Amino acid sequence: MAASSGTIFSNGFAKADEPVRGGTMIMIVQPEPSTLAHYAVTAGNIPPIATQIYEGLVTYDWDQNPQPNLATSWETALDGKSITFKLREGVFFHNGKPFTSADVQFSFMEILKRYHPFAPLLLAELTGVDTPDAMTAILRLANPAPYLMKALAGRDLPIMCKSVFEGTQILQNPSANKPIGTGPFKFGQWDRGQFVRLDRNDKYWKPGLPYLDHIIARFIPDAATRSAALETGEAHFAGYSAVNYADLARMKTNPILDTTMKGYEMTPALSVLELNAKHPPLDKKEVRQAIAYAIDRKVILRDVMYGYGKPATGPLSSLFKTVGFYTDDVRKYDVPDRLEIANKLLDGAGLPRGANGMRFSMHLEVNSFGEQWLRQAEYLKQALATVGIDLTLRSEDTATWLRRVYTDYDYDINEPFLSQGVDPVYGLNKQYLTSQIRKGVTFVNDSFYANPEFDGILNEAMREQDHDKRAVLYKKAQQILAEDCPLVWLVDVQYVSVFNRKLHDHTTGPLGTQQAFERAWLET
Repeated sequence: MAASSGTIFSNGFAKADEPVRGGTMIMIVQPEPSTLAHYAVTAGNIPPIATQIYEGLVTYDWDQNPQPNLATSWETALDGKSITFKLREGVFFHNGKPFTSADVQFSFMEILKRYHPFAPLLLAELTGVDTPDAMTAILRLANPAPYLMKALAGRDLPIMCKSVFEGTQILQNPSANKPIGTGPFKFGQWDRGQFVRLDRNDKYWKPGLPYLDHIIARFIPDAATRSAALETGEAHFAGYSAVNYADLARMKTNPILDTTMKGYEMTPALSVLELNAKHPPLDKKEVRQAIAYAIDRKVILRDVMYGYGKPATGPLSSLFKTVGFYTDDVRKYDVPDRLEIANKLLDGAGLPRGANGMRFSMHLEVNSFGEQWLRQAEYLKQALATVGIDLTLRSEDTATWLRRVYTDYDYDINEPFLSQGVDPVYGLNKQYLTSQIRKGVTFVNDSFYANPEFDGILNEAMREQDHDKRAVLYKKAQQILAEDCPLVWLVDVQYVSVFNRKLHDHTTGPLGTQQAFERAWLET
């Protein structure tokens, strides 16, 4: 059963002074999203805007416990095969339509289960949504889904208005880029290449909220210009490391600015290399392992991330250590004789050095989400050259990059950073299950990893309700992946938010930038 929400923190640290109503918050979002339909696209630059508009059944406190939102309470059946939600009365969508259980049913069964990229994981067990009355929705499950209550915020499973989508082609619906939700802010305007403007929802169901009149999400491609906008007070907030790590030390000396690493507790991420096993010689495990050995993760952490993060040991973020799911008892690639091992593996794979010292050539697709990824790519080119792999770097706009990698599969090595979510079902299943080789879907299994034994372990862990038994299964899963090396895991990413000290209550929970700024306010 749900409990009331906890204390709200100012700037992520201490209780605020009396909020001031009005004003416009300028936040930097990098890069510009291709769409605001985050029920169909899961790129991380969409939720900072979309979660101001769309809400979920629950939100989360700092301990990551679900709290009431569009649902006021819930109860899970003893067999784990149903969750009954009592819905909040008096909530209206931005088009004036009242929120009811019909919207929950339609959102889950007709939109999210059909079109959300992670629905085959998050909603794999969902068989139906019963609506015994307008304010009750019952999620019916084929098997227990212990992870589902961690994914019911607006970030992952937003609730849409049935009347907006019913009878339309969902993915072509014009509300994709003019969204209509129940949230504290309404969509105002999208000036492509410049900004999205959100306007205060005067009929928001939380009394007195939001405080701000407007939120402007600005798109500034140049890193130096982004930093300057914050340093001069032109912008108030930048999350998800939209500011280059290299600039953070200088910004910490600016009296109008502050930083926080809070608000990312439910969005752990890994910087990785995806290896296209359809492109020889990446189909050989020895070659993939050699690439993993050739890279000094401490150099990336020092020179690219400026110390924000830690070297990755495997496919699961070390943040899962607190709940017992993470292990570093795996094949280790950061070892003193790593270059010697890499060269022996490549020699053994029948890939001798040529006259120029190189064994073979490949393309590396550069992550488009910031200049630090280009710096990382430049280091990777140097690192792999030491073992005879000649990399050509390829930089493209976000849409072209994602299409090349996840639709056309026209890539050799790719350097994304991958969200791990709050449960291994989110981070491991989507990236490594054979069933997640899904052409055209971003950030799933595009390395063509297929291991029946491994699939069985993850599918068992997905339904296991005993926490300790799940932990044993995930330890084995990490060991198998570290050995097979379908990806190369580089760094546990530590995101940083930069904000103007006049902006208060922007980071009010563990989803941080990917939840509504309903309580944010600006000093006058």
